[in-house]
Amino acid sequence: MNCPGDWPEEIVRVQSLSESGINAIPQKYIKPLESRPSTIVTDQNINIPLIDLQGIYGDDNLREKTLSQVSEACREWGFFQVVNHGVDPDLMDRAREVWREFFHQPMEVKQRYANSPKTYEGYGSRLGVEKGAILDWSDYYFLHYLPCNLKDFNKWPALPSSLRDIITEYSEQVVRLGGVLLKILSINLGLKEDFLQNAFGGNDVGACLRVNFYPKCPQPDLTLGLSPHSDPGGMTFLLPDQHVPGLQVRRGDGWITVKPAPHAFIVNIGDQIQVLSNAIYRSVEHRVIVNSAKERVSLAYFYNPKSDLLIQPAKELVTPDKPALYRPMTFDEYRLYIRTKGPKGKSQLGESINSPR
Repeated sequence: MNCPGDWPEEIVRVQSLSESGINAIPQKYIKPLESRPSTIVTDQNINIPLIDLQGIYGDDNLREKTLSQVSEACREWGFFQVVNHGVDPDLMDRAREVWREFFHQPMEVKQRYANSPKTYEGYGSRLGVEKGAILDWSDYYFLHYLPCNLKDFNKWPALPSSLRDIITEYSEQVVRLGGVLLKILSINLGLKEDFLQNAFGGNDVGACLRVNFYPKCPQPDLTLGLSPHSDPGGMTFLLPDQHVPGLQVRRGDGWITVKPAPHAFIVNIGDQIQVLSNAIYRSVEHRVIVNSAKERVSLAYFYNPKSDLLIQPAKELVTPDKPALYRPMTFDEYRLYIRTKGPKGKSQLGESINSPR
């Protein structure tokens, strides 16, 4: 247990609760009836689209087909999986497992990296600073990779000893993939292929990693590993736990449990791309369920705009018939709002965009 000064209450590590052998979860993790995992779940034969990115480098027909698949996924789902994406499969496995090792280090090792709500960087167990909030059944580790002035290896775990090198290499490859996807999204919007990359700050983008650890839970039907939310940033690359499904994506009034493909990334549109595309692409709510028999580890890599750039709908996508839906706002301003409120479904986008500047 730890109580950094800026958290509203004492921090309890969910992993410690899980490993203590409790049969019932504390009241502060029990979700309201309408927010529990038993709320309507959609037909589980459905899955988010799976796209082979190798097609981008094929002949004209295959390239057009692949572009069309990405376009449809962005417009209709906000989520899709990609394979043949250029990130080394062995490196993906090593990245996931080295973080699993970290979470099984002694508590005194992990506590050296305990975070605060000012930056969230480090070892954490809650989002938002609302006192008395109902919490999620998860611990996490958050770190910065880009811009370079925010990357501080002293805030990255020193143990396991291979972690820093593995995550540096992994970060380089995921950031490269982010550039490829932004180009594809720009082309599909009818914009210059470098439009979104430039809107994000060119080579001066933000990139950060949140590693999620979902311990075993004695009452998984009463809580969530992560409450419903859309991602506040640009685009997210999720490396899921191959053996323990947990991510659920909003589809209509229900939820679809994503079935991960081997060595695929789950990609989703964030709020900033919804703004830039003037809602042609939409960020979609998602949540995470937990498991009574198995822990789960996932790596969410966020590819974000430079934090002090104004983000607003692309002028090419604003017409008299479809005026700009959002006012200009920097990602820093938007992120501060989210960090104060915690995960709040999709309401965060409307509330923050419409609030006075």
